[in-house]
Amino acid sequence: MSFRALWIITHDKGENASVRFSRRFATVEHRAKKLGGSLYVAVPEDSTVLRLLLTELSLSDPHKPFVLLRDDCRRCPKTPAFELRVGPGQETLWPVVVITDGSLIVACLGLVDVPLEPRPPLANLLCVSQGITFLLGLQNFLLGSGGKVDNELMASRLETLPSVLLQVCPFGTPLDVPSVGALAMYSVPITAGNQKQPVWKTGFHRGRAVVNTALTETVRCMQYGDPTKQDTWDVYGTVMCKCEVEGVLPDVTVTLTLPPNGSPLQDILVHHCVTSLDSSILTACSVDNDSSSFSGPYKFPFSPPLEPFRLCGYTSQVPVPPILGSYQLKEEENHLLVSVTLKLHESVKNSFEYCEAHLPFFNRPQMGSVDIKVSSGHVDVSKEKNLVAWVLGQKFPRSRDVSMEGRITFSGSTAGPADPICTDLTAYVKLYFKVPETTLSGCYVDQHSVQVYSSAKPKITTSRELQSKDYFIWNSTSTAPICQLLL
Repeated sequence: MSFRALWIITHDKGENASVRFSRRFATVEHRAKKLGGSLYVAVPEDSTVLRLLLTELSLSDPHKPFVLLRDDCRRCPKTPAFELRVGPGQETLWPVVVITDGSLIVACLGLVDVPLEPRPPLANLLCVSQGITFLLGLQNFLLGSGGKVDNELMASRLETLPSVLLQVCPFGTPLDVPSVGALAMYSVPITAGNQKQPVWKTGFHRGRAVVNTALTETVRCMQYGDPTKQDTWDVYGTVMCKCEVEGVLPDVTVTLTLPPNGSPLQDILVHHCVTSLDSSILTACSVDNDSSSFSGPYKFPFSPPLEPFRLCGYTSQVPVPPILGSYQLKEEENHLLVSVTLKLHESVKNSFEYCEAHLPFFNRPQMGSVDIKVSSGHVDVSKEKNLVAWVLGQKFPRSRDVSMEGRITFSGSTAGPADPICTDLTAYVKLYFKVPETTLSGCYVDQHSVQVYSSAKPKITTSRELQSKDYFIWNSTSTAPICQLLL
């Protein structure tokens, strides 16, 4: 198994993206050219790969949610192996394996050493499964023990990466990933009989047992501030796991728990490695609106793969959104009067990793002057002069109410961005926030309920967080599109 190319990319919420490191392996590329024949597609420049990857990951243009080449219903994406279209015809790079973690993206293009037509299944390609393993190791190397992007640590690790690759991946072929016929070299003696290794597991873990679980709930919302229009919101959660446990098929059990007043979990989907499940867990459906839904605890016994995986996903019907808002926009002569109020619900923890309210303005010239006062935080204007960012920081005030009042004039010579929906006074505030160690449903993974059947005492870490996505507050003095949120 070999790599044709390797990329390390960083970005800030889709902006200021850059290729921090890239490496192409000429000997592997020569083999790819001979194997591919007329189907061979050369690796393009880093700038092209960056643009294609950001588009594929929906990071390039947040105001353009539909891209035909990416979102066409006839296309069936199979993450984390992506197909990048690099030419006007059918010229594609495949399979490009991509692993993301916050602002860090690591990607590699593997060498397909079997005929490209008909296209082989991903499960049959060693460069995909072992590419994932290699990228996860590279990600851990770049992030360090903290598990989050540290600019200073990242810079120092990138300086040493060329020499590290010479040791662990000479000529594009990783040395520390099992190759064909060499799995026995990496195996651990198994005492639980002659268990057969599943095809989806590329190796074994050796050492102390470690189980990490991260629960993320995402809330989407459409608020109108109009009694004739019904506000809508929904909540969905995912539980990501990374288990390092010895054995071919080790047994691990993770339990999700709800408080007495928590919202029952519904529409639960589980990973294929889950070995058994209570039928009442799978039958809870949001469409039925059954108030007697199973309220836990939710036990998930499974035999984990080596790489991080999504243990389960669910939805939850919470009674109120976390932040209630009002947006009023009025036009007078050549300026706009802006009024925004936000209120943090009492059930939500008042401790944010970040919280911002963005006010974009479409189909207008650039902003001339911005005279805005806020009761908390501060206001920034984008360099394109078409967006006002209200940075609220890590906390709401004790009253949990914040407000913005002001006046904006548009006198620039350059036209701003266009939008077919946001014409005249049709406008919105979009909220971006993340709250650590909390969820709207109240769901959490109890560290003491995680069971690992291992000879050594495992190290168990758990975390949870609430984040926003597509959280809109529409101007109540004008028309607004009515949207029914769908998962």
